[in-house]
Amino acid sequence: MPADEHVTVPQTLRQRRRAAATREILDAAEQHIAQSGPAALSLRAVARGLGMTVQALYHYFPSREALVTELIAKAYGDLADAVQAAVDTAPGGTAPDEPGLPRLVIAAEGYRRWAVAHPERFQLLYGTPLRDYAAPVEGPTTQAMRRMSSIFEREMFDGFTVAQLAAAETPALSPELRAYLEQLPHYGPGRLPPPATALLLSAWGHLNGLVILEVFGHASFLGGHQAEIFRMAMRNLLDDVHRQIPASASASASASTGTGAGPSG
Repeated sequence: MPADEHVTVPQTLRQRRRAAATREILDAAEQHIAQSGPAALSLRAVARGLGMTVQALYHYFPSREALVTELIAKAYGDLADAVQAAVDTAPGGTAPDEPGLPRLVIAAEGYRRWAVAHPERFQLLYGTPLRDYAAPVEGPTTQAMRRMSSIFEREMFDGFTVAQLAAAETPALSPELRAYLEQLPHYGPGRLPPPATALLLSAWGHLNGLVILEVFGHASFLGGHQAEIFRMAMRNLLDDVHRQIPASASASASASTGTGAGPSG
């Protein structure tokens, strides 16, 4: 057998039973959140719904914080799956109702659809922070969020070189902000220059803000037109981002030396 060939060791009966019980607990906790909201989540309520004691539940989740962490990581994972599936299953890489629709817009619409379909789980991610809960540093919630970030980074900046991204015509970044962006953890295939990171964070705030408004009922006055407004906003957002990135390596070199023309109006 080749040295680099991995052998999958089957789970023991105890491990399979524990995995099944853990999934059942998470399903029950998600149902409880859907019925009562994230703030009402407690180990006692989940145990009661499963017909088990809190002491028995402790064997799987030693605290409410451990359960919340797993629920958040799972929600991020399911949301990322929905976003990736939206891009992967688009016929010809675009939307069936609008040929040529950018992949970033398709990804954003996958994000919106999941949030609208699972409002309570989305609120667990982006709603009011749960009292007395803090996500573990560099824990599973952080890892799950990084996957989401890498998908949107890829779809937003695909086709641009590092030189182009470094010369993005953003408002001048202060030395302090540039230094801060330089040291941020990076989640995509390559390290983003500070101007591109600033663009990504700004775009993310716009995208997520629109979804939050809809999920929390603040865009209901739009009625059945919310999806159309969102698509228009995402197309405009992507156009604005790409307008700030030089179209060629020579243009990026000119911009970096201050001799290039400003963004077109």
